Amino acid sequence: MAAHPQRRTHHDPPLRNLHSYEPRNGHGLPHDPFNAIVGPRPIGWISTQSATGATNLAPYSFFNAFNYVPPIVGFASIGYKDTVRNVQETGEFVWNLATRDLAEVMNQSCAAVPPEVSEFALTGLNPLPSTRVRPPRVLESPVTFECRSTQILQLQGVDGAQVDTWLVLGEVVAVHIDKALLKDGVYDTANAGHILRGGGPADYFTVGPEQLFKMYRPR
Repeated sequence: MAAHPQRRTHHDPPLRNLHSYEPRNGHGLPHDPFNAIVGPRPIGWISTQSATGATNLAPYSFFNAFNYVPPIVGFASIGYKDTVRNVQETGEFVWNLATRDLAEVMNQSCAAVPPEVSEFALTGLNPLPSTRVRPPRVLESPVTFECRSTQILQLQGVDGAQVDTWLVLGEVVAVHIDKALLKDGVYDTANAGHILRGGGPADYFTVGPEQLFKMYRPR
C-alpha cells in the first residue's frame, strides 16, 4: 500500500516559500547567494614573501581557523595567485587582522598589480619584521599570526575534477596581540574593530559590543 503524505496540523510551523536550485545549473538570481549565506566571514589578510624577497599583501574572503592544538588557520585562493606561489616557495605566511580603521587600505591591497609591486608600498602600510618567519607583518594591524604552511591543496568537485582554487593551511607559530585588546587577560573581540566579509559585490560587516551575547555550553 502506498504511503500517504503526512498530514499537517495547525500546530506545524508554516511552510516556507523557498527559492531552490542546484548550483551546477545556476542560481537564477542577480548575484550568487552562496558566499552571502556562509558569512559574514573573517578576512584572511595575508602577507607573504617570494624566494627572491619580494613582499605581497592580499585579502582573502575565504579564511578561518580549523584547529586548536596546534593552532591551524587556512585561506582559499580562487586562482593560483602570487600569495599561493610565495607560500609554496617559502612555506610561510602571516595573517593580519583587518579592522574598521584599516578597511580602505585592506581593500586597496586587493588591486591587481604585477608580482614585483609590493602592496605595502601601494597602500602606504608599514612592514614589520616577523619573529619566526620571513614575511613581514602589517605594523598597523593590532593582531598578527605568523604561520608555517602545513598543506596546500588544489580543490576538486564531487566528480573528481580539479578546480582553480587552492586551499592553504598553516600552523600558527607566533601570535602578536596589542595589549590594549586584552581585558583582564581575555581578548576583547567586541571592541577590537574586526571587519568581516559578507556577500554581494561590496558587503562588509563590523563586530561591536551591541552584537555580543553570552551562551555557555551545557554541562
